[in-house]
Amino acid sequence: METYINTGQRLLLIVGRGLLGLYFILPGVQKIFGWEQMSVYMAEHGVPLVPVLLALTIVIQIGGGASLLIGYRTQLMGFLLAGLTLVISLFMHDFWNMEAGMEQAHETQNFIKNMAIMAGLMFVAGQPEHSQKAGD
Repeated sequence: METYINTGQRLLLIVGRGLLGLYFILPGVQKIFGWEQMSVYMAEHGVPLVPVLLALTIVIQIGGGASLLIGYRTQLMGFLLAGLTLVISLFMHDFWNMEAGMEQAHETQNFIKNMAIMAGLMFVAGQPEHSQKAGD
């Protein structure tokens, strides 16, 4: 019975880590094809050095997401993606700077969702590497 539980736990870790990885890969790819729109959106939110930070975000999202997906350097990537998520949330979902209404409610929801994703990434970052590999 314990073998089934351990196998189930490993499977859940692998699936969860994979879903977190995809959560970053897909938007990273979308940013490549929507570079101009994303640049404008970032500038509207007061992000400095938009071309540099957008390129860096794409690299971190795709590279870090792929790393989580395949189980490579998961602690480091969980930590890096958690930091990226925090920075993005502070700049792009600044509900505290908005008038009360639907837009503020939407950005509040996005901010809280990102904090939950950040919590999942911190959990990944805190897991021993050996418990995250698909081959265990």
